[in-house]
Amino acid sequence: MPCTVSAGTASDAALDALFVPFDAGELTFPAQGGVLVLRAREGIALREHIRPGWLLQQSFAPATNALARHHYATIDDLGDAEDGGAVGARLRAMGHPETFEFVLVLPTRQREETRALFARAMALVSPTGVVVASVPNAEGAKTAEADLVALAGGVAQLSKHKCRVFWTRPGVAPDAALWRAWLAFDAPLPIDEGRYTSRRGLFAWDRIDTASKLLIGVLPDDLHGHVADLGAGFGYLACEALARNPGITGVDLFEAEGRAIEPARLNLAAAVARTGRDIATRVEWHDVTLGVDGRYDAIVSNPPFHQGRADDPTLGRAFITTAARALVPRGRFWMVANRHLAYEATLAACFGQVRTVVERDGFKVIEAKDPRP
Repeated sequence: MPCTVSAGTASDAALDALFVPFDAGELTFPAQGGVLVLRAREGIALREHIRPGWLLQQSFAPATNALARHHYATIDDLGDAEDGGAVGARLRAMGHPETFEFVLVLPTRQREETRALFARAMALVSPTGVVVASVPNAEGAKTAEADLVALAGGVAQLSKHKCRVFWTRPGVAPDAALWRAWLAFDAPLPIDEGRYTSRRGLFAWDRIDTASKLLIGVLPDDLHGHVADLGAGFGYLACEALARNPGITGVDLFEAEGRAIEPARLNLAAAVARTGRDIATRVEWHDVTLGVDGRYDAIVSNPPFHQGRADDPTLGRAFITTAARALVPRGRFWMVANRHLAYEATLAACFGQVRTVVERDGFKVIEAKDPRP
């Protein structure tokens, strides 16, 4: 078995439903420009409807890369939502207006992150514009609609593709107090009694997850040299490894979700300061499945294991492949995963030595050595 992995694709009902009001004649796009899509995703429905001058925002690197392959105008982060002047300046620099006739939103599963998205949308819609959102019924469509109603008053809605799509009245002003409160939901915030900074909507954003704790509990204290954390989130694994291993001289963090980058930088800087050592660091917004541009003495990882709700072991297998290719010949890979996920064949293909260190609480910690060329 070669040390490679391929990823599949899935249909996107929420993206399809997002355009139904326009297909049905309920709403009409401007001939050119005037449209911003928050958390945009590539798909057939987008290709069929997009027009010149649209701007697509997406902070998840694989989704951003998919949009970029079609040469769409994309942006990962619009900046501090509470600093309207800075956001407007960035939009003008890109050749876009400060506000849009339509702001289309594909909400996330985390409620407060979605509330922040709605507040951001209301900040960027024009005085006569409309905010449109689409949510699968099984992922909290009624709740998301009720939240937009609370923020913007009544909405129109229809159902299609097992989703609910709903939109504001033209030119409606948001509830000012609620709008300010919801904008603040996107700010980094302390967790774990102030030891770490996180952000709503990240994986295990409000706690240290059980799997990562298990890995750190058995991680040795003799890691040295240059170390990487693949799929770092807000940086817990790298920071704890740094605290426990005085031989580490450099740390690189790779994370696909752009909203995690600022918390990760803050956490890593604090971890380095606590060591009192001169340690080279890098935090990079990057899709790990595409490989990484470094050579490492050790790599730690708690790989993602799902796309949507379904388990997707191809993601973890891609992380294993990337780790094997990025390690020096005597390098070591430490990973934690759900116990039922079948990674063993990929590990055996990519490494000469593989051992399960511990199995507990539904997870397994694996050490792999002797990466194969």
